[in-house]
Amino acid sequence: MPKDFSRARRVGEQIQREIAEMLQSESNDPRFKLLTISAVEVANDLSYAKVFYTLLDDSQDEDNVQQALIKASGFMRKQLARRMSLRIVPNLRFVYDKSIAYGASLSSLIDEAIETDKEKHVSEEEQSEGDK
Repeated sequence: MPKDFSRARRVGEQIQREIAEMLQSESNDPRFKLLTISAVEVANDLSYAKVFYTLLDDSQDEDNVQQALIKASGFMRKQLARRMSLRIVPNLRFVYDKSIAYGASLSSLIDEAIETDKEKHVSEEEQSEGDK
């Protein structure tokens, strides 16, 4: 049975904090200013890390940001080696996290359904009062 706080998980959490700080403070690229690192999954052997990110601005082009992150991955890996005391610094793979956008769309659908239900309920009450 694996431990709840495995080394890979702890390293992933530290990588998430470090990359988020690098993108906000050390990067001059405007594409990274409205970018959030949502999670990092590190392989058990620490050979690679999947870095999940989301965009706060819907108008940004996902592919454009993805390419910029791929280009910056070497720099980020080098900075991680300086900041963290790891023998092996994982290769970084960036993956766009669609879950937040999907959750927002589901939330808006639920709000629409509630509003439609309220309108229907009000019109039924008005109709039943008119019958009396």
